[in-house]
Amino acid sequence: MYRYWIFNTRQFSGSTAWSSWLGIARSLWCPNNLTRRFYRRMERAVVRCVPWEPKLTISFILDGSQKHMLRDQTEELGKALSRIANSVIKGQGKARKSKKNKTEQTEVVDPVVRLYYNGDFVAEDALNGDAWKDGAVLHVGDSKYKVERNPPSFTIAELPGSVLAGFPVCPKLAIEFGELNHCIFKWYRESAPNSGNEGQVDCWDEAGNERVFTPLNSDIGLKLKLKCIPGDGAKCGVAKDLVTADAVEAGPGTCTFDNRHMYTSKVTDDLTIRVVSYNILADVYAQTDFSKTILYPYCATYALELDYRQNLIKKELSGYNADIVCLQEVDKGVFTDSLSPALDAFDMDGVFRIKEKQHEGLATYFRRSKFKLLSQHDVMLSEALLSDPLHSELLDKVSANPTLKEKVVQRSTTLQVSVLQSLIDPSKKLCVANTHLYWHPKGGHIRLIQMAIALRHLGRVTSEEHPGVPLLFAGDFNSTPSSGVFRLLSRGAVSESQEDWASSGPEELCPLELACPFQLSSACGEPAYTNYVGGFHGCLDYVFVEPRSLQVDQVIPLPSHQEVTTYQALPSVAHPSDHIALVCDLRWN
Repeated sequence: MYRYWIFNTRQFSGSTAWSSWLGIARSLWCPNNLTRRFYRRMERAVVRCVPWEPKLTISFILDGSQKHMLRDQTEELGKALSRIANSVIKGQGKARKSKKNKTEQTEVVDPVVRLYYNGDFVAEDALNGDAWKDGAVLHVGDSKYKVERNPPSFTIAELPGSVLAGFPVCPKLAIEFGELNHCIFKWYRESAPNSGNEGQVDCWDEAGNERVFTPLNSDIGLKLKLKCIPGDGAKCGVAKDLVTADAVEAGPGTCTFDNRHMYTSKVTDDLTIRVVSYNILADVYAQTDFSKTILYPYCATYALELDYRQNLIKKELSGYNADIVCLQEVDKGVFTDSLSPALDAFDMDGVFRIKEKQHEGLATYFRRSKFKLLSQHDVMLSEALLSDPLHSELLDKVSANPTLKEKVVQRSTTLQVSVLQSLIDPSKKLCVANTHLYWHPKGGHIRLIQMAIALRHLGRVTSEEHPGVPLLFAGDFNSTPSSGVFRLLSRGAVSESQEDWASSGPEELCPLELACPFQLSSACGEPAYTNYVGGFHGCLDYVFVEPRSLQVDQVIPLPSHQEVTTYQALPSVAHPSDHIALVCDLRWN
């Protein structure tokens, strides 16, 4: 759960050059009161007015109270000014009633409320949408407000609910009328435990000035505060203060991925693509009683909690410095609220495809300084089988066994397909496919049919819609190297005698000959295991590439067996999933 506090401060405004307002904004952190008073001598009135909305909002501080007015853009200015005047009169009335000496009376005087622009009085019959211009000055009695129309502002500003020492804290931010790379960030830590709660003077010590902050062990027991100013490169908006709900907690110590990060400490060069494929274990599965008591009874309960695991996942993924990341079992909320805000701070954009009837799905991220997304061609495999003429022949054969057909069409297995273009060399494009095949141990025949549908769909994408674009196919295939799926991808075909056709017995038997339209190889080879739980371990995850276009430059070693089994199996306090990420560097031929 996320919480945030809004800090309304009287900042400077205007349209000075970026370097100028950057220096001014930074000076606001300075405790020099003269500096602060100089830039805050005129209050600010923030007006949000966009053409596609019928109303505008006017926000300002009046007599120490935040006012937030919603008015029609087509309303005459005079009515809005009258509303402000009425607010002043009501405020004065309340103040008079609150006085202890009831005999003391104060005459309520109607305040003069006017709007000026370039020194000229704005006519009260002007429409609100036209009257409230950037740089106008609102007079409310003796008070003056500088109008800022559509200044940069945060529409979302939140900190994660759980903060661990040694793990990056990535705020969830969304900005309107600005850009995150033009914002200013300043991190603070409490000077002593609970000093922030107790309201002590000067209770916050400066700790950092980057968008992402990694607390130290010395920060354990202290809360963190982030002060952030939204910007657009020319001006700044209202600052916000965000304070962590809880104090920094101790991390787990050494994690299974720490040694792997030594191989990925730097971003790859222009000719290299670092790829990650990872089933991160959806929370919807981790929190079941079956998971806690049968699948992962060895895992500490707190280590299965989403907030805890997300700390580990974000640190692991950010440390890989990948260019393309294919994730499986991604909760919708995790994609939106946790992963995307974190990876956005590390130059990654992402797309998400949820499984039908599920709360989790597939996510593909790519480094935006190296790639742009050209198109998406996602498909649910069972729907494609039933409705796409491309699969009519396969559908006829599967339909010969109604029991098999019913089991195939009940699956919500999805294929996520993203075509990326290199920003460094636009002639280079890549079709990135990401999937998570049917899981059942006796479902080898289902997975073969699912893979056949996926390959035909990918064949059309790379031959008709993007001719000649090479394929990168990653995911959790739930198939070992001895399976028919692996044979189909690595050797190009399976026959009717492939034993997987009989994996669920004679009642679902439907032997077929299948061919792969691509020449593929497993970039990370055939590890001893990529999934390690108490009752099973084996290789289920792969990154397949076309050697004609991409060669393997480096495979990041998996954690040692000792690291994997330190806490018996996966997941654990040192590893967030029951799977292990595959990481490899590919190079364009």
